[in-house]
This record gives sequence, C-alpha cells and structure tokens, in this order.
Amino acid sequence: MAEHIPVMLNECIEGLNIKPNGIYLDLTLGRAGHSSVILSKLNKDGLLIGVDQDEEAIVKSTETLSKIASNFKIVRDNFSHIDEILTNLGIDKVDGILMDLGVSSPQFDNGERGFSYKIDGPLDMRMDKRQSLSAYTIVNTYGVDELTRIFRDYGEEKFAYSIARNIVKARENSPIETTLQLVDIIKRSKPMKELSKVGHPAKQTFQALRIATNDEINVLVKTIDKALERLNSKGRLAIITFHSGEDRIVKNAFKSVSVEIGDRFDGPMKASTTKFTLVNRKPIEASEEELAINHRSKSAKLRIIEAK
Repeated sequence: MAEHIPVMLNECIEGLNIKPNGIYLDLTLGRAGHSSVILSKLNKDGLLIGVDQDEEAIVKSTETLSKIASNFKIVRDNFSHIDEILTNLGIDKVDGILMDLGVSSPQFDNGERGFSYKIDGPLDMRMDKRQSLSAYTIVNTYGVDELTRIFRDYGEEKFAYSIARNIVKARENSPIETTLQLVDIIKRSKPMKELSKVGHPAKQTFQALRIATNDEINVLVKTIDKALERLNSKGRLAIITFHSGEDRIVKNAFKSVSVEIGDRFDGPMKASTTKFTLVNRKPIEASEEELAINHRSKSAKLRIIEAK
C-alpha cells in the first residue's frame, strides 16, 4: 500500500502562517500528513484539532501525532459539523483551518473501500462506514437521468449518458457489485479512440460516484461559510481541491467575502469594507518537483483567505 504524501505540504504550512501559540483546525486529518508539521510548529500553548470521519484514519493519525507532542485533540465527525465540534471543545475562534478535499492514498489503495478503479473490491466509497448510502446503492438503484447528471456534473464525463444507460441495462440481469464490474461497463460505454487516451477511462466516473456518495459538494458549500466565521483576526483558511467544480465553489465563496460588488476582481480592493483578504488571487498548484514524486497532486489547487 502506497504511503500517503500530503499534497502541497510546504505551500499549506507557509500559507497558514502558523503562530506557535495558535489554535489550528485540520478538517481533513487523514493520516496526519499536514497535521504532523502543524503540530511540530506549535509550542505547549498551541493546540491542533484534527477532524476525520474515517475510523482507520483516526487510529493511524493518533499514533503519528502522539510521537510529536500531546497538545492535540482528534474528533471523529463530518467536517460540516465544525460549529458543534468547536463548541463541544469550548473554543470560539481559531487561527487557521485546513481542508484537503482529496482521498488519502491508504483509502484509495485499499480495494475493500471501493474507491479504486484499479483494484477489485465492493462498490462502497463511503468515507464514513456508519453512513447508509454507498456507491452500490447509487449504481444499482438510481435512474438513467440521475446517473447521467452525477457523472456529468461531478466527473465532467463526456460519455455520461452512455455509461448510465449501460449501467441500467447491465443491472437488469444481476446487481453490479464490484469496482471492476463497473470499470468493465464504463470501458464498453466509450469508443476505442477514447480508450486509447492517456489516463484511466473510469477515473472521472469513479470520482463522480465518490462525490455523490459522500455528498461532498453540499458539505463543502455549508462548511466554507462556517469556517470563515470561526477565524480569528489574521486567521487563515486554506482549501485544496482536486475537481474544477470544487475549485469554482471555493473561488466564488472567497470572492464573495473579499471583493466589493462593483470592484474588478483584478483591481484594487476596498480594504475598509471587506472582512477578508485573498492571500493568493490565483490558485497555487503543485511544483514540478512534487508532480515528479506525487502524481495525485496533478489536479490540486490551493486557495487561501485571511480574516481581517
């Protein structure tokens, strides 16, 4: 199983502008790749809070962070519950929040989790196994129109209708139960010219299913607004996206609170009337050096905003 390499680690740490005695919230803890470095930069008065809904991630990250320091707290929950999480900890505002919206390598490389289009396993894709909705349910019960919408909107899949139609046709004989069964249907739904292109033909459909299974778009929209309200003055929110739809949501959300209506986005800001400042106007992307060792950072975009 591949080791998880945190995406744009240096850029995130620099972007969060960490204060040694600050409170930092990692809403996508995973295997603590980013959190390990954040914690190492805090003194005994600082605090790291890690949030994840994956039980295995909680166990592994606790082990990792315990070797660095003890001033951290870990919560198993969906990050959209940020208000409840902080209230339960008796914390009002924090100095930095990180959201890395990618799937961690251990999740992706574990066939039993159903995220991978390269390893056979059950069609699952639930970030939180306590959740009832799985990719299996979506694939085997949703109609052609809804499947087409999911593949098109969340995966930007050109052959969304063809894939959806063939899924519905295939399940008339027996349920589609495994990832490689679905991959086979996807391949049969695309022309040979498309199959010969670089990249796996099932990547976009699997991405779309994962986003739909975990309601990732709606959760992201709700969480951004809550996160912004929880920042101290000069506190920063950093978000890494891997999908153009996600990046668009982050870009528009940041723009709406940092740019006056009527201002040109590339023009001067009205500093006295906006509550936030964009740290970077354009998204930060992975360096050539990182791309060479971590291909999963290829589509990543990092946007950072600071409270005034």
